[in-house]
Amino acid sequence: MRRLRRIKILATLGPASSDSTMIRKLFEAGADVFRINMSHTPHDKMRELVKTIRNVESSYGRPIGILVDLQGPKLRLGSFANGPIQLNNGSSFVLDSIKEPGDETRVYLPHPEILAALKLGDALLLDDGKVRLICEETEGDRAVTRVVIGGKMSDRKGVSLPDTDLPMSAMTNKDRADLEAACETGIDWVALSFVQRAEDVVEAKRMIRGRAAVMAKIEKPQAIDRLEDILDVSDALMVARGDLGVEMPLERVPSLQKQMTRMARRAGKPVVVATQMLESMISSPVPTRAEVSDVATAVYEGADAIMLSAESAAGKYPVEAVSTMNRIGEEVERDPLYRGVLTAQRPEPEPTAGDAIAGAARQIAETLDLSAIICWTSSGSTALRVARERPKVPVVAITPNLNTGRKLSAVWGVHCVVAEDAKDQDDMVDRAGRIAFRDGFAKSGQRVIIVAGVPLGTPGATNMVRIAYVGPSDTDV
Repeated sequence: MRRLRRIKILATLGPASSDSTMIRKLFEAGADVFRINMSHTPHDKMRELVKTIRNVESSYGRPIGILVDLQGPKLRLGSFANGPIQLNNGSSFVLDSIKEPGDETRVYLPHPEILAALKLGDALLLDDGKVRLICEETEGDRAVTRVVIGGKMSDRKGVSLPDTDLPMSAMTNKDRADLEAACETGIDWVALSFVQRAEDVVEAKRMIRGRAAVMAKIEKPQAIDRLEDILDVSDALMVARGDLGVEMPLERVPSLQKQMTRMARRAGKPVVVATQMLESMISSPVPTRAEVSDVATAVYEGADAIMLSAESAAGKYPVEAVSTMNRIGEEVERDPLYRGVLTAQRPEPEPTAGDAIAGAARQIAETLDLSAIICWTSSGSTALRVARERPKVPVVAITPNLNTGRKLSAVWGVHCVVAEDAKDQDDMVDRAGRIAFRDGFAKSGQRVIIVAGVPLGTPGATNMVRIAYVGPSDTDV
């Protein structure tokens, strides 16, 4: 199951893709990580999906990552007494704490933290940005707004606040229960919604206690303003373009996507580009030309992974969506321009031994035309540093830790093999050659470069490179 592309694919599971046969087909089509959306998945179903994925994983002998995506706070209006209303441009509309059905002049807002945090001039976006209000007066338990962009409004529509820093956690009680259940089940990644500040990620990590890695979803303007701090404490980023495009001008999203992709690469942390990548394939067997270009752009930018949401979870053509994304990735990476774009974006190595050695390994491998870079890694740190270089040659990570292998399934270009740890350096070199040959990364007589930390098994201690031939004994697998 060696992939012929470097970028990874995340596929969301749902009604169209929850049984073993379909999950197997999605993996064969190119899915590297499966996403479980806790907005729509009860705990029993989540556990069933994890068990099914692990069964598929064991039958192929290749690590598969599982990402659980927490719902986050859902800010919604109350209900209306006589059904939907029409909000007209220029009219006044009040949001208050009175627990009664609303009308054309007011509505209950069951979130006192919003009313307390609103400031004059703050925007409120209703129903995914279809209606826009501006706060003109606040009185603690009520806010008077002016309708800037009117429209139809009905019960329980969502509220977004692009200008307001809300003093609330990124996790609700439901999220905390979902998170604990997911960690007990043994998932690999947690996607944290509604991140506004680094403290939100730290709070989640305290609950997780090292049982999974945290991917911060960047979907709010407040997170953009504190991106460096958030990235510093996160294990990965997700460019959540859907909500980001609601709370910020749409025309800013492409540049923010590029900024986040490059920032995450500089930090040596995975970045996932998500939302509406092949949206038309929910109902069509082929994507639009614009969607193909959108996916290709993320590949050219050097993102670690691209994600399918409703396309694979609820669409009519989940397997076709994954295989289409797979083909786009392969085709872009064959383009001679692709390598030039990645090289131009390559960050300078950080002043650490691990980064310096990863950079040297990439340069040696490309200068000597070696067949692969083989990383022996316990924590995954060595593979992450090498992947940050976006080398021309394949990257193979060998780890004794299955959990590390699963996490690395979201990292650009890393083909992960779970194997017993090396006994010594000779064993390390011998088995690296065997695995490179077995998985099709090197032929007998070719050379590979091996990167590791000595003493073996020491997390984050990348300090050794070694060039080795794949000899006749290495081919005897």
